[in-house]
Amino acid sequence: MLVGRRGVTTKGGALGPTVTSLIRIAERCVIVCGGLPSPMQSIAVAFDGHDTSRRALERAMQFATVAESTVHIIHASDDREAGLKVVGVAEATLSMQRVAFVTHVEAGKPGEVVARVMQRTRCDSLFAGAHMSHEEGRPSAVVVSHAEEILRHTDIPVVIQP
Repeated sequence: MLVGRRGVTTKGGALGPTVTSLIRIAERCVIVCGGLPSPMQSIAVAFDGHDTSRRALERAMQFATVAESTVHIIHASDDREAGLKVVGVAEATLSMQRVAFVTHVEAGKPGEVVARVMQRTRCDSLFAGAHMSHEEGRPSAVVVSHAEEILRHTDIPVVIQP
């Protein structure tokens, strides 16, 4: 699903209410457009090792294969050794498909780390997983967490993978 960031009634850096709702309830990939077209040559993937981030990595790998892009695997961890183990899965996946990649494991909060690395490396798109919350054994709304926060502070395309 391809959506814009906001309608005519939503101002500034805020996401429109329709976009926010779609991201939270979508069962398929949501691409939130940036303000400008993106060549997607430098793709950031917020990777925490969970299923949704693995699916986001797979989607980024598809784009990178077609566009011959470099994928930046970004992981936040205060324990560097543990972080390197988490991103090892992503590195192996990309290596097997011969996709160029750079790994970034940095200390800090995930949203801040992803934003910092994206700015430093000038990434022109972001792929991130949404997270499901569960109440009383039943799935409830998708919680986009860090990706939604980053959406509010960037003008590049963001792909949210449930």
